[in-house]
Amino acid sequence: MRKHIILLFFFMAGLIVSGINPRNIFHWIGEALPAIIGAVILIRTYNKFSFSMFTYIFILFSCYLLFLGAHYTFSRVPYFDWPGSLFGYNRNNFDKFGHFFQGVIPVLISRELFIRKEIVKGKGFVSFLAFCVAMTTAAVYELIEYIACSIADKNPVTFLGTQGYIWDSQSDMLFALIGALFAIWILKYPHDRSMSRVKISPYRQDGQKQC
Repeated sequence: MRKHIILLFFFMAGLIVSGINPRNIFHWIGEALPAIIGAVILIRTYNKFSFSMFTYIFILFSCYLLFLGAHYTFSRVPYFDWPGSLFGYNRNNFDKFGHFFQGVIPVLISRELFIRKEIVKGKGFVSFLAFCVAMTTAAVYELIEYIACSIADKNPVTFLGTQGYIWDSQSDMLFALIGALFAIWILKYPHDRSMSRVKISPYRQDGQKQC
């Protein structure tokens, strides 16, 4: 409980700092809102289900990426122009870093729910469904972003950070796919160890709580 309160403190600190003199207040609201909504959901459901510290830490880091992008706007975050310059094009790639974690986070959340709530049996099926959740989340997020931008009558190039790249949405989903596979193939081992400390061991078939 104490560790979770510390994580909440860091979340609030990051949100407040991000909201101090942002480049565009309307963009800040739009970009920070998903993190705020997510935090409210996690707080409201905490007594019914609390995630492992591993998952919470990754969620917090992902929120910090949103706060950073919200403060500067995703196409203007400092120090992220160099990856594009290596390949001979001028583009800020911070948004791709964020979309990578957009694939990681849904996998961690969904597989933890599937395993600990015993919704899905079997390692392979858990991984497959977690991957489907991640890619569905990425696709829906792209649609929501553009619809919200259109309704608010804002410039999609600025708000969505396309920077003149016509395949921006597709490449966003590609990085989410890479992030999802990274979580499934690499992060699942430390994730399982973290879950094993939260009463129910990963992939237990009998549903018994550990002593």
